[in-house]
Amino acid sequence: MNRNILLTIEYDGTGFHGWQRQPGLRTAQGVLEEGLSRITGQQIQVDGTSRTDAGVHALGQRATFQGDFGIPTDRIPIAANHIMGGDIRITEAVDVPDGFHARFSSRGKKYRYVIWNSSEMPVFYRNYRYQVEKPLDIGRMRRAAEDIVGTHDFQCFQAAGGTPRETTVRTIYDLQLLEEVQGRQIALEISGDGFLYNMVRIITGTLVDIGLGKMPVDAAANAIQAGDRRLAGHTAPPQGLYLMEVYY
Repeated sequence: MNRNILLTIEYDGTGFHGWQRQPGLRTAQGVLEEGLSRITGQQIQVDGTSRTDAGVHALGQRATFQGDFGIPTDRIPIAANHIMGGDIRITEAVDVPDGFHARFSSRGKKYRYVIWNSSEMPVFYRNYRYQVEKPLDIGRMRRAAEDIVGTHDFQCFQAAGGTPRETTVRTIYDLQLLEEVQGRQIALEISGDGFLYNMVRIITGTLVDIGLGKMPVDAAANAIQAGDRRLAGHTAPPQGLYLMEVYY
């Protein structure tokens, strides 16, 4: 009997060339498919929700795969995690109905972007934080963030090179800036019904530029209204970004 399995996956993106399989390169999807193929005795292909870039991390990536195999669903994480290596692991596997698809059945996602706002940063954070050495004005950043929440055409926050989309209109449900670690760490938490290529990183870069005083507080609003990428800020680096959750 053909089964449809939904996985929840976490990985440290440092050692991967992104999520999507690429010939000759180590990717999260490639390692996952190799592990699942070994434990099921079949050639497995998975469909992931988010095609994270090289260096981007995940605590709640989701993927579905199908097949007719004997291993019990609750044993899939245990067996696969033993052979995939220490920087990726399946945290949950559940049976889902035929037709359920990790990406196309998704109703939204939540991301977290972590900034280390200090001139000194522990060496072990270098692959997991974006260091901004000059002080950020989080009040300015929060005021600008209010302009991003809601339904807008977000083409100004889209990088070139992504998969073409039918529409660049998206809804951002919530965008919070949290001060942590005695104010040295600022975490941006954003949830929405979908995100364009590099959208979270460009939003973060825009808010950082506003927080540094390089751009006016209404820069994000102006960029959205004009639909012009040139009016938005820089693209924040990948290592501060985490895919936290996928909603169904």
